[in-house]
Amino acid sequence: MMHITIWNENRHEQKNPEVKEIYPEGIHGQLKSFLEGAHTVTTATLDEPEHGLTDEVLKKTDVLLWWGHLAHEEVSDEVVEKVRQRVLEGMGLIVLHSAHFSKIFKVLMGTSCDLKWREADETERLWVVDPSHPITEGIGEYIELEREEMYGEHFDIPAPDQLVFLSWFEGGEVFRSGCTYQRGNGRIFYFRPGHETYPTYHNDKVQRVIQNAVEWAAPLSRPRPIYGNAPSIEEIKPKN
Repeated sequence: MMHITIWNENRHEQKNPEVKEIYPEGIHGQLKSFLEGAHTVTTATLDEPEHGLTDEVLKKTDVLLWWGHLAHEEVSDEVVEKVRQRVLEGMGLIVLHSAHFSKIFKVLMGTSCDLKWREADETERLWVVDPSHPITEGIGEYIELEREEMYGEHFDIPAPDQLVFLSWFEGGEVFRSGCTYQRGNGRIFYFRPGHETYPTYHNDKVQRVIQNAVEWAAPLSRPRPIYGNAPSIEEIKPKN
């Protein structure tokens, strides 16, 4: 059984009654509801000391889920660096929806992670473009969401190690909506849907993708490679 930590900035739920109605326990509470049981799940939010991501919490976390939107800049650079180091050591990271603009995702990608967007209550169809990938298990050919926020290309990210989902929107745009990366010993999955005013995280197939992603991102039982100046393995004989 893994230890999962769900991080949510938890601001929309406090400011917007519509979001509170959809997610009465917060987005983090909804994510926890379908992940707990199979795993030990705890939550952390922006306004807790150290954003709830203390050294003790991060040390025991196998996979970290991250949702943010309004307050990316309020996240401490010190905490971001601690999370980055844990990813490099092997902790899995699942980056959800508007967390594409989070400090942690941008520092791990090394790009702006910018994109086009529109809120117009339009249909999104997420096509499975890598049916062999374990994150797609149990999904079928696509996921259709009746209403979602549009994200459109160009999405300023590095080319994914694996492109798992490609979204089409009613207004005509497409978007790389399920992307995997490896950084150090850690695995990262970016998953696009999840706008706060839509009940996306109540969708069974969206839940299945996130459940699959948590399993895929599980850390390996191996130490991080050693870097820097290294002694020779074999004897180096003097050259004449």
